[in-house]
Amino acid sequence: MQKDYPNFAVKLSFAVLMMSLSSCLANDANAQGAKQQTINSKDALESELEELLENQVSAWNDGNLEKFMDTYWKSPKLTFSSGGKTNFGWQATLDNYKKSYPTPEKMGKLHFDKLLVSRIEASSALVLGNWHLRLADGQERDGNFSLVIRKFGEHWKIIHDHSSELQKPTK
Repeated sequence: MQKDYPNFAVKLSFAVLMMSLSSCLANDANAQGAKQQTINSKDALESELEELLENQVSAWNDGNLEKFMDTYWKSPKLTFSSGGKTNFGWQATLDNYKKSYPTPEKMGKLHFDKLLVSRIEASSALVLGNWHLRLADGQERDGNFSLVIRKFGEHWKIIHDHSSELQKPTK
C-alpha cells in the first residue's frame, strides 16, 4: 500500500494553519478581554474616587470639618500643600481648616468639577480637578487641586493634597 504523501502534507499544512489562526484569535480575544477589564477597572476607580470626593463635599457643605477630614489619611505623614507651603499631618491639616473656617457659616458651599482620575498603580491614583467655594458674604473663591489617593484595605484615603487658589485679576 502506497502512502499519498502530497495529500498528507497538504492536510498537515492546513492543520498547522488552522491551529495558528485559532491561536491568533484566542490571543486577540484575550487582549480584548484585558482591554475591557482595564476600562471596567478605570470606570470602577473613577466611580470610587468620585464617591469619596462627593462625601467630602457633602461633609463640607454640612459644616462638618471632622467628617470632611475622614477622606484624608489619618497620619502624621499626610501632606497638604497650599499657598507655597507644605504642612504635615492629619491633625495639623484639620487645625488649619478650623483656623480658616471656624464656623459652618464661614465654610460656605463647596463643589468640585473637571475631575480627571489617573491610576498610578493598583492601590494609588492621581486626581486633578477644580474647586469652587461660595461664601455666605457673596465672596467666590476658585482654584484647582491635585490629590494623591491610596487604598488602605477597602478604603481610599487622600495622602497628599495640593490646592491652589485662582488669583482674580485686579481691575
